[in-house]
Amino acid sequence: MHERERHRIILSAVQEKPVVTVQDIAELTDASEATIRRDIASLHVQGKLRRVRGGAEAVHPPQQGNLAARPFKVSETLNIDKKRAIARAAVDLCEEGSSIIINGGTTTFQMVHFMSARRLQVMTNSFAIAEHLVKHSKCNVNVPGGSIYRDQSLILSPFENDAIRNFYAQRMFIGAQGINALGVMEPDALVIQSEQRLMRQAEELIVMVDSTKFSRRSSMILCPLDNVSTIITDDGVSDEAASMVEAAGIKLLTVKVSASADREVPPSVA
Repeated sequence: MHERERHRIILSAVQEKPVVTVQDIAELTDASEATIRRDIASLHVQGKLRRVRGGAEAVHPPQQGNLAARPFKVSETLNIDKKRAIARAAVDLCEEGSSIIINGGTTTFQMVHFMSARRLQVMTNSFAIAEHLVKHSKCNVNVPGGSIYRDQSLILSPFENDAIRNFYAQRMFIGAQGINALGVMEPDALVIQSEQRLMRQAEELIVMVDSTKFSRRSSMILCPLDNVSTIITDDGVSDEAASMVEAAGIKLLTVKVSASADREVPPSVA
């Protein structure tokens, strides 16, 4: 990743949390911790952030009440080829005219690029997904009530009367911060609350995660693996992770990631 792109991600990350660690940024950028320390030092000299022990903080600290989830613009360009291939396979599972739920996230967002000619009934709590589908597809788009969290491009509400319970879907598609034997993991309680309400409205839960998510952890569990029917990931998934998924009785779809994210990459059943 180019230095300019790393700097953009670092500056966005420090606006999300009071302090962001070197390790956190290294995971976001796939760069070494030594490289991240140099980046932080450079941005500190430029007055764009403050270097602190083990990480960095914003010159103007973020307001309280922000979500723990990563900002949309931080994650959207990471592993984009994998996300695009996974999203294509997800849309291939959608039958014309069917009802689906798409949770907000940068992997699920990639689905919109393959939905332009589809006529689907869609419920989403992603402002970015809803906006794109309204402008560039024939889908019927529904959104819940609530507040818009700009950084994550999510529409969330702590209340039950947010229109979610009036929508029914055959399938729900979600991304995740991490996934392991304990279940599907997310970092924020409000996001989890919204996702769990959406999950109750769908017959089938499909998790879309690139292979790096099997090695990541988060502080909260969204749901156990028993709730998941299918996981779509890329062909970089380890044998250990694949065995874990299959042992849980979950269908695993792996997609081959080509040099071009736009090439046709049909899934194969592992």
